[in-house]
Amino acid sequence: MFEPTRRLTLIAVLAAALALGGVVGWLAGGHVATGVAVVALAEIVLLLSPIRHETQPIMTSLPGISPLQHDRFMTRSRRIASSLRDLRSAAGSLPDAVVLLDGQQHVRWFNHAAEDLLGLRRPHDRGADLHERLSTTELAGWLESGAHEPLNDVAAPGHPTRHINVTLLPFGNSQRLLLARDISHLTRLEQIRRDFVANVSHELRTPLTVIHGYLELIDPEDVPELAPVLGEMRAQSKRMGQIVEDLLTLSRLETQEHIAEERVPMTPLMATIRKEAEALSQGRHRITLESTAEADLLGSAKDLHSALSNLVSNAVRYTPTGGSITIRWRRTPEGATYSVTDTGFGIPASHLARLTERFYRVSSSRSRDSGGTGLGLSIVKHVLNLHQARLDIQSEPGQGSTFSCTFGKERLLKPGGNEES
Repeated sequence: MFEPTRRLTLIAVLAAALALGGVVGWLAGGHVATGVAVVALAEIVLLLSPIRHETQPIMTSLPGISPLQHDRFMTRSRRIASSLRDLRSAAGSLPDAVVLLDGQQHVRWFNHAAEDLLGLRRPHDRGADLHERLSTTELAGWLESGAHEPLNDVAAPGHPTRHINVTLLPFGNSQRLLLARDISHLTRLEQIRRDFVANVSHELRTPLTVIHGYLELIDPEDVPELAPVLGEMRAQSKRMGQIVEDLLTLSRLETQEHIAEERVPMTPLMATIRKEAEALSQGRHRITLESTAEADLLGSAKDLHSALSNLVSNAVRYTPTGGSITIRWRRTPEGATYSVTDTGFGIPASHLARLTERFYRVSSSRSRDSGGTGLGLSIVKHVLNLHQARLDIQSEPGQGSTFSCTFGKERLLKPGGNEES
């Protein structure tokens, strides 16, 4: 007889627990934690709101209900109705934009932040096709492709001057939850960092050049007791100068949206890279070149030379004397791959994902001894991104490493011609 009462009590407890989970998830700052809590929270608001309207019909249809039981039942109903209003208000007040979608990507519900960031309007956009609604924005292509990966740092449809990260989470029966987080403040901080690094690097270039110039003028034979000190000062001033140059290169690449679309002849470039490796090695390694791709690249000759030679320089620095280094330029099903394989120290798997971070060190002492700046792989990553290419790293401690740059077919040209290879 009192099954409806027990059901409503269970719903109230569940709703309260999920509301608490939503608050904790939001405070934790995690998209997934927030998303799971919000899904359940919004589903309760959507699906159970009619209960408060149906309570009275249920009561009048149950025979044998005493006035006391009726009052208790109605009191619980009012509490649940109040909880539902609170849940609706909490879901609507979340700082992240939240949009519930059905299996056909039609909008079932959205909160106030979605109106602000995504430009959705109620009641007009209830039931609307989200892909069509956002057809003029960057989100349309992402949704059409399946939105399997998060979309980072795009203009907010509701505020083009603001930036958002967007995630699409599956739940229930073919339903989706779209979450959008405003990252405008992070974008501004990142721009401040870039400007600071660029400005400081530029200001350091001149005094470092002067210091290094004066050190070169001092002849160690004139002050033999200071010869070791002068040698170390020269080496360190040169290294500092290289760090400044690499920082300026990184700053340029980070702000650069387009690259020069010019033919880069790969045969002479491979020969140049090999000569540079042999000069750096000074006969300490066996260096082999295998160039079988028979294809040139479309892109920036200067940047590609910088990136590809950097991988070889690293191989020379981190391979013990007597080791071998193999440079390859070959065809693959995706297009063509440039790779550098060495028999050096190798890199533990735990470090591989972070190697392209600026100043990241697997071993600080080894990096200092080799003269590296800690910025080379960051430059490689940015150059490849501008060429729609990717960097893959395979390594085994004690066995050596292979760094591979894969270029798509659209970047390949037949040697000596203008047509696509």
